[in-house]
Amino acid sequence: MQAEKESTRTVDWLIVGGGIHGVYLAGRLVADIAVAPEQIAIVDPAESLLSRWKSLTATTGMTHLRSPSVHHLDEDPFSLLRFAKGKKKPKVKLFAYPNDRPALRLFNAHCEHVMDSLGLHSMHIRDRALRASVNCDSVRVELAEQGQIRAHNVILALGASEQPFWPEWAPRNSDRVHHIFSPDSSNWPNRKESIALVGGGISAAQVALRLVDEGHEVSLISRHSLRKHQFDSDPGWLGPKYMNHFRRQKNYDCRRELIVEARHKGSVPPDVYLQLRKTIADSRINWHQGFVRELHVDNHGLALHLSEGRDLKVDRVMLATGFCPQRPGGELVDSLIASASLPCASCGYPIVDSALRWHPRVRVAGPLAELELGPVARNIVGARRAGERLMASVNRVAS
Repeated sequence: MQAEKESTRTVDWLIVGGGIHGVYLAGRLVADIAVAPEQIAIVDPAESLLSRWKSLTATTGMTHLRSPSVHHLDEDPFSLLRFAKGKKKPKVKLFAYPNDRPALRLFNAHCEHVMDSLGLHSMHIRDRALRASVNCDSVRVELAEQGQIRAHNVILALGASEQPFWPEWAPRNSDRVHHIFSPDSSNWPNRKESIALVGGGISAAQVALRLVDEGHEVSLISRHSLRKHQFDSDPGWLGPKYMNHFRRQKNYDCRRELIVEARHKGSVPPDVYLQLRKTIADSRINWHQGFVRELHVDNHGLALHLSEGRDLKVDRVMLATGFCPQRPGGELVDSLIASASLPCASCGYPIVDSALRWHPRVRVAGPLAELELGPVARNIVGARRAGERLMASVNRVAS
């Protein structure tokens, strides 16, 4: 027992997840509450912080973010705009209309600037959190390789990126069928091929345009017509216009319905929409509105039977079908729920208080916070909203 105590590291704050939300909240703990960097740990299995974010956005071929320039990882909303001043004029515009949407390269450079200035990289523990349990004075988290870590406060900043959605018809054991958000990127086509891309949202649109630019023959299959929205939910969800009604709704099933209805699922912003429409009109992308009934795989290629009655033969199938709607976190979250009887809604997501506390020692952010923060919880602005709640609650305790 003594040896276990000596080998277990203890920190004030443990953040599980090194993506946008986890990194932003770590920064707020350092900058706003003056928590010493050595008292914060960020557990994430990736090589570096934001590694998964960078991988996913690079895969899509994204040039500019969908969100405006004031949504980023620094506390000051205008930090990114100031950071961009003095930059050499690049081939890709630093900001795009409307809302000064930043170029992905600029946004990522600003992220690195913020992480370096706050010493966040030193907090990264490259490991996977497997299980967790709440004790009287702390939360114990079991890691895959480095034993245990004990924290007085835990923030679950888990995203859905590790649970890409696979349609039933799509085999997972074929090297010619893969999801664009699979952690294994080795299946990306490196020679000219005919490709069926399945999906109808912004990621599908961006990947389709990237594949065409790389010289592939692309067929885009989407269940619905092309939907155009600047944001993935109405900007009214950022303030009281819609959130007042959301907060007054005490039935969590109703809150879930409001979230589902609010999301512009499968939509693309106007600039990407126009590019895609033009490329389709120029016959550089073959667009099929419908769904795949079945897929046949043989030595000669892949044959998709579409709902419209057509058969489509291709060299490769790529899925841009988003992520599973189930609560992220798997066994880690399951074990935490079991250890402290943490409350969940019927959809499986946490029921938390206004400070995003699931337990006095456990807070949530990202998708896990959406029954409190609403449909913006998963976005960059959702990280900022979570930071506001965190800072307000911690400062109240301190005062």
